[in-house]
Amino acid sequence: MSASAGTGVFVLSLSSIPSCYLFNSLIYSNNSSDAFVFAGCAAVLILAISARFMFKKKAPADPLFYVYAVYAFLSVVNLIIGLEQDNIIDGFVTFYLKEADPHINTAHGHMISYWDGWVHYLMYLLMIAAITWGDSYRTIGLYWVGSFLMRAIVYILGNAVGKYGSQVGPLFLLHMLYISVSVWACFRIFSQPSTQDAQVTNIQEAPRRSLLRRPLDLLFIIYLIPAFGFCVLRGLVALDCSSKCCQDYTQLYEPYLKDPSAYPKVQMLVNMLYSGPYYIITLYGLLVPGCEWMPDLTLVHSGALAQAQFSHIGASLHTRTPFSYRVPADSQLVFLLINVLYALVPQALCYRCCTRPAFFLRPTPEKKRD
Repeated sequence: MSASAGTGVFVLSLSSIPSCYLFNSLIYSNNSSDAFVFAGCAAVLILAISARFMFKKKAPADPLFYVYAVYAFLSVVNLIIGLEQDNIIDGFVTFYLKEADPHINTAHGHMISYWDGWVHYLMYLLMIAAITWGDSYRTIGLYWVGSFLMRAIVYILGNAVGKYGSQVGPLFLLHMLYISVSVWACFRIFSQPSTQDAQVTNIQEAPRRSLLRRPLDLLFIIYLIPAFGFCVLRGLVALDCSSKCCQDYTQLYEPYLKDPSAYPKVQMLVNMLYSGPYYIITLYGLLVPGCEWMPDLTLVHSGALAQAQFSHIGASLHTRTPFSYRVPADSQLVFLLINVLYALVPQALCYRCCTRPAFFLRPTPEKKRD
């Protein structure tokens, strides 16, 4: 397949910039909420017609190509939303920010707009390029799966139990359609054959060295123990634990965990319930050879934690967060050091497991000679 299809998606995604400006101008000229619905329907129609025109000659067979093409378009829209919320640009989505569900105007909603507009957009383009050239995109796809699942779980539960829970509108139901399609895409990615199957033929049985002869793995194991304790501590804070340790940590370092929007509480509970068991399972995988699921597991978790920490760090310091819930100025250095380290080490662990998977591969049985 030629690169024209991938180039078409890139051009299509950038067309969201003039589209947003024109639709916003149209809505304000009519000054009606019906114009907002009309503009949204027109955007979908234009997107469908453009996609049909660009891909009519050599239509990719993989249905996820079209899903990611639409998502790339929406990612640029989310980037525009984030930039207009920060007053960097104006007149592109002004009406949407006034009429949309109030969740998008929170600090957490602000950060996920940036994450989707930068990181997810890059992943969509990479996966589209891989589909265009017939390469495997399972590795990037699993990273996206973790990022998407973390974003979706926290956003949906935070909307339901937070202070805006009674203000869920029709746009939230439209967001649920996006969630449903994305979940289907996640299953499609998981069903793809692992790239490790091709690597097994090129990797001879790796020596099962002891942990002391694997200093990098030893460092990761040393990290996993305090990381487990850290995610449990923040989970207990989210559960309003009355111990002095939890109270002091909240007051001195992360008062954002008490924000009434409920996003940070849900985030910490998800971390405790899922990241906590992950650290224990990963500890086992680094100690016992032959755990073939380790690369995939670290890919999903590193994507989830990267999204979670980006949103949490950004929202904790953002001006949209009430001043009483922001990180105190004299604690910001410690806060950033701990949280950035907590986000980066899993990325390094994922890179180690994916680039040097020999320790996690089971030796292939030798064929019997006649």
